[in-house]
Amino acid sequence: MLPSGEQIAIAHGDQRAVVTEVGATLRTYVKGGVSVIEGFAAEEVPTGARGQILYPWPNRIGDAQWSFSDRIAQPTVNDAHQATSIHGLVRWRPFHVESVNQNRCVMGLLLHPTPDYPFLSEIVVAYHLGSLGLTVTTTVTNRDDVPIPFGVGFHPYLAVTTPTIEGAELEVPAQAYVDVNERQLPTGEILPVTGQALDFTKRKSISGHELDVTYTELIRDDSGLASVVVTDSTGGEVELSMDRNFAYVQVFTGDTLERGRRRTAVAVEPMTCPPDALRSGKDVIVLEPGQHWAGSWRLRRK
Repeated sequence: MLPSGEQIAIAHGDQRAVVTEVGATLRTYVKGGVSVIEGFAAEEVPTGARGQILYPWPNRIGDAQWSFSDRIAQPTVNDAHQATSIHGLVRWRPFHVESVNQNRCVMGLLLHPTPDYPFLSEIVVAYHLGSLGLTVTTTVTNRDDVPIPFGVGFHPYLAVTTPTIEGAELEVPAQAYVDVNERQLPTGEILPVTGQALDFTKRKSISGHELDVTYTELIRDDSGLASVVVTDSTGGEVELSMDRNFAYVQVFTGDTLERGRRRTAVAVEPMTCPPDALRSGKDVIVLEPGQHWAGSWRLRRK
């Protein structure tokens, strides 16, 4: 019996990935024997939200009550330092395996109402390895009899082939960022990155930069993808691309993590909404009863 439950392995060519029963978490992803993400061992409990799914909200939500569809929600504080509730409700819950074959697995969870989130919803996540890398597609369905709000995000740590991220370069195609207060909750301002140290629209060194930033106003290619790239000092390059459903991306250089994990990888977190969205209403997704939503992002070592 492992802390993260059943281990579901998929493969395609020289790519290998493992997804866990608990949280439908992406535990490892390797291409050609080189890590694409910095994951965790089978006998470990993931720290720092490593590889986890963030649903029904990504990032933080404040500790005050909020309401929707005449139902009141009371967040449970799980970050005492900031008095916030962080990264949703599903990352420690067992998912069931809906299907699995050589290069694809599909994991599902029916999330029942709780005081934190008083709505009935279903989340299904498909991990698919192919020629473009690892594609992750999420489908959310409203199983309740009232409209429901939600946000979703993911928390992979992009790996480097060096002991730390010093000397690595980062590219974030974002024209703005979400201003936050001392609790890391939005002030309501969206500010331009131009002229600021956290401007990574042109690839530059991460050395000396401590980032825990929500970027937005993403610059996309003709297919609608916005791509964050981490290039380490040995030339290894990992790219995370997200579709238009993900309008925000959190970039975290791991400076507050436990010893041995600090600044050893870069968390690049696709998010559909900013922090505290369920309370503010900013860019939350609303589904009518029976309605579906789907979004995808992709990860690869180039």
